[in-house]
Amino acid sequence: MHGEGTPGSTQNNLSGRVAIVTEGGRGIGRQICLTFAACGVIPIVVGTDLAVVKHVADEASRLGVKAMAFRADVRSYGESQDVTAAVVAATGRIDILVNNAGIQQAKPLLELSEEEWDRTIEVHLKGAFNWAQAVLPYMLRQRWGRIISMSSMVAKHGGAFPAVSKTAYAAAKAGLLGFTRGLAREVAPYVTANAICPGVIETEMARPLLTPETRHLVLAQIPLARLGTPQDIANVVAFLASDAGGYITGEEIDVNGGVYID
Repeated sequence: MHGEGTPGSTQNNLSGRVAIVTEGGRGIGRQICLTFAACGVIPIVVGTDLAVVKHVADEASRLGVKAMAFRADVRSYGESQDVTAAVVAATGRIDILVNNAGIQQAKPLLELSEEEWDRTIEVHLKGAFNWAQAVLPYMLRQRWGRIISMSSMVAKHGGAFPAVSKTAYAAAKAGLLGFTRGLAREVAPYVTANAICPGVIETEMARPLLTPETRHLVLAQIPLARLGTPQDIANVVAFLASDAGGYITGEEIDVNGGVYID
């Protein structure tokens, strides 16, 4: 897929599953949708820009599945309920939720407005609540489900990479780790809940923060000596969503090129 690699055979058991990916139109979300499609999963591409998510759904459909696209703001409880109901009406099931929506507030706390703080928390944390509440009744009814939330290594250390580490973002991503741990206990044994903590990933959201100078500083702290790619994250999502990842729940998986987090 676009020179970024393809998932291994352990994900073949995903064929026929249905997966909602929030903000699936760009970066990591887009690659998750395409990787799912390559595994035979029907990706439901959700985002605030309908043209963008439709484009990704078209890309995924060319890989042999009938992908769907919906415009929705993850902060809206009603929209999460409506989209989930529409997906179940069309497919008869919902198996996987990837809470991928995120925003980066590249400002120190003293420069951050109350509105910017609220939006950061709402997109990451309230969004995860909204969509989990929407999909869980169906997952529990069918006695199978996967909820995978995109946190960050910033949630753990807050600032090893000053170019990309900001307080509001760190707080929201740390909240997702607590959300995941609590949820995993609530929904076992039929549904698993895990979080992924990416390192610095080469995406549209990260690029403006990576000047030549900061890029050099970041690379110096990564033992594998490269930035991550969206495919690096999508591969782990596919594993956690598959039967091969079925005995993992309540965990936070670091995907950061070997950066040590104390």
